[in-house]
Formats: sequence, structure tokens, C-alpha cells
Amino acid sequence: MKWEKILVRYGELSTKGKNRKQFINHLRNNIKFSFVDLPNIKVHAERDRMFLTSSDDEEIQELIKRLPKIFGIQSFSPVASCTQDIEDIQKTALEIMESLDTEDKTFRVTVKRTDKRFSMDTYELQTTVASNVLRNYPSLKVQMKKPEIDLRIEVLTDAVYMMAQVIPGAGGMPLGSNGRSLLMLSGGIDSPVAGYMLMKRGVRLDAIHFHSPPFTSERSKEKVMDLANQLSHFGATVRLHVIPFTEIQQSIQAQIPDNVSMTTTRRIMMKIADQVRLEIGALGIVTGESLGQVASQTLESLTAINAVTSTPIFRPLISMDKLDIIDIAREIGTYDTSILPYEDCCTIFTPSCPKTKPKLEKVEFYESFKDFDELIKEAVENREVISFPKKKENVFEELL
Repeated sequence: MKWEKILVRYGELSTKGKNRKQFINHLRNNIKFSFVDLPNIKVHAERDRMFLTSSDDEEIQELIKRLPKIFGIQSFSPVASCTQDIEDIQKTALEIMESLDTEDKTFRVTVKRTDKRFSMDTYELQTTVASNVLRNYPSLKVQMKKPEIDLRIEVLTDAVYMMAQVIPGAGGMPLGSNGRSLLMLSGGIDSPVAGYMLMKRGVRLDAIHFHSPPFTSERSKEKVMDLANQLSHFGATVRLHVIPFTEIQQSIQAQIPDNVSMTTTRRIMMKIADQVRLEIGALGIVTGESLGQVASQTLESLTAINAVTSTPIFRPLISMDKLDIIDIAREIGTYDTSILPYEDCCTIFTPSCPKTKPKLEKVEFYESFKDFDELIKEAVENREVISFPKKKENVFEELL
């Protein structure tokens, strides 16, 4: 089936008042960014919907494949066009039905006649097309309320447009419409899911990762780079800040009692993240913590960790069950990468009996014997910044 264009429906964006245009502009820019490799795509935004067109049928098929990952889209429909000739309309209707699974499905035809000069009235066109479809697809059953297949026909002055699929979009808000935050990306299952959920609410992300060679391998770093790249597939560049953390972790192990060392580690990570956040102009910090999942995620531990900053900390998974988090990880495509057996700096230094209810005053007392500020400053200054998705290298560059 050759489609003429894609009709995009905004969903939640339609509830916006005077700011609607701003949200629509974010969505349009994100679509252009996501499909920069498809040069013939044209985007035309209207108040209540958006049209994507291309003269290249392969590009239209690629749009259909990739649009479900773009936040801010409630649903979309591939659209075919034909002339106002009734035979052409019936032919196009049958071609659309041929592209669908019609076996034992419910069906109706919906007509919108914008061109009132069209030779048939709405009811006449509706019954003519429906009768022809039913003759060719006898297993279809007519149902006027909530059918499984709704063949929609819109008669305009210059053409007739038809569609029958409503493909779910990612929903949420367009990326960038709610500012920027910094995601603490560990390499496990939870943090990429937390990043995805904030992105769905329109938050553009940088990510920060703590790397402790030789205790953590290059493969563990590559694993996190893969996760950052996978998050960039949802419509925006993701910058990954890799923090050299070895010296800090060794200092913690030497100075802090074993049972509260993980709390101090998390507190220093939060301090570093806060400094990076300030440098890049982000407004919040995002973590993948879920209440009670591990010792560092009890209410007492989170309180001690929060005490080092007044920056908003977003924990979208805080009340979620682990199995639900895994389901989302599988759905967004990060699960298989997250379970690769390369340990991060938190797992390799996990104490045997960590405190689940650390006292803030005791943690601060132990930390007072070591000045971590200079180490934190050096770690921030010496971080590596990598942007995703990676730009394609010019294979002819060396020949120039």
C-alpha cells in the first residue's frame, strides 16, 4: 500500500491553552531531529494535528516504524489519497483493506465531507463504499460503535484522503518542553527506566556515570554507553558524563566504617552530580531508586543521601515493583543490555552488612575526618563527556 502522508494526533498537547504552540514546536523539532536521516520528510503542524509527508515510500514506511518512540504523540495514521471519482475512491478503499487483517473483524465507514459540492451526500458515500468493501470481505461485521476497523474518508476540494489504522504513539510530552535534568545512570535495570519515564514527561536528559578502573572494566563503561545511546533513540541527544571515581572510592574504604560506606558513597555521588548539574544548567537530578529495594534505598538511607543537596531529586520508580520495572525495561529495549554481567562501582564495593537505617549525624561525623572536597572537584574537572547518538564518521575524510 502506498501511503500519501502520516496524520499525527497530539493527545495531551491538545489540553494546553495559550502555551499549546510552544509544545507543538517542541514536537515538530523533535520529529525533525529523529528523522534527520530522511531528507524528503516535510512536517506541517496545525492546531490539533500534524502531517508528515514524503515523496519516498520507503521513508513513509520508516516513519511508521519509528514514530511510536516519539514522545508527545498520542496516535498516528497512515493516509492514502485519490481523486473524487467514485471508482477511484472504492479502489483505494479496497487497497487499504487489503493491507489490514480483516478476518472476523468489526467494521464501519466514517465520512467527513469538507467539499459540500461533492456529487454524493455523506450517507450515500458511506453506504456505497461500505457495501463494496463488504462484498469483497464477507467476514467483516458492521458495527457502528467502536469497531475494530474504522475506514475514515475525508472529501476535500482537491482530493479524497482515507485511513483505517490508528497506531498508538508514546504519549507524554515532547522532549525539551519541561527543561533538563541529570540522570544517574548506573548500568543496571532501574536507572534507564527512570530516565525513560522522565523523558516521557518532556524532560531532556544528560546522564552521569561513575567509573572506577581497574575495579570496573571498560566493558562496564561500554555497557552504560550503550544504554545512553538507547535512550537517545527517543528523540534527543543524550550527553554522558563519565566520572573517574577510583580515588574517591578508595578513600571511602580507608576512612568510613564498612557498614555506612555505601551511604557515604551515594552522598558523594550526589554531590558530584549536583556540581555537574549546575555546570550544564539542569534543574534536577534523576535516580532509579525504588523504596526498600536495597539497603541504600530505605527511607532513612534516602534521607541521609538527600541531605547533601537542595536540588530536586526525581525518583519516578520510588513506589514501583521490580517486576513492573523489568517489564518497562523490556518494552523500551534496555533490559538485555542492563543484565550484561559487567559490574559497576557500587556493586563491587558493596559491604557485607550495610546499615539499612543510617543515622545522618553519625555519617557526617565519620566523613568529617576526611576532606573529600578536593577529590570531588578533580573528579568533576576530569570527567569524560560523550554525546549520543554518535555522528556517523566520514569514510572519505582520510582521503581529503
